[in-house]
Amino acid sequence: MNIPFLGNRRQKIGFPASEGIADLLAECELLRSQAYRAGVRLDDSPASLEALDQLVPGWRDDEETLTWLGNDAGLYLGTVIVRTVPGAAWEIRSDGQPVVRLASGREFDVVDCGHTWAAHGVPELSQLYAEVAEA
Repeated sequence: MNIPFLGNRRQKIGFPASEGIADLLAECELLRSQAYRAGVRLDDSPASLEALDQLVPGWRDDEETLTWLGNDAGLYLGTVIVRTVPGAAWEIRSDGQPVVRLASGREFDVVDCGHTWAAHGVPELSQLYAEVAEA
């Protein structure tokens, strides 16, 4: 996910996302809308990831929706990680891709994970969260 409005703020190795950028990444409007229509409340908790994993994947028939929902799913996963895993933070790579950097220094490409989940349903978002939370 390239974020062109970040402009010259990018450094060669990336930069930590500000609180404003983190709030923007947390919006996930399409995912939140789909979840709401299915009766799932997204409260930025690990339990909400489990609820998302149970949604019927009707979006897989629409390529455009699939792409956007994959982005949103990844950004939502990242939001839950950043808000609940100590030391986790958003970072914007030099190519504009938002990733989550864990306290250990490990970089986690949540957007890629979101696309895989949206297209295939596995690995589940809750499973990915559990793996990161244990690290």
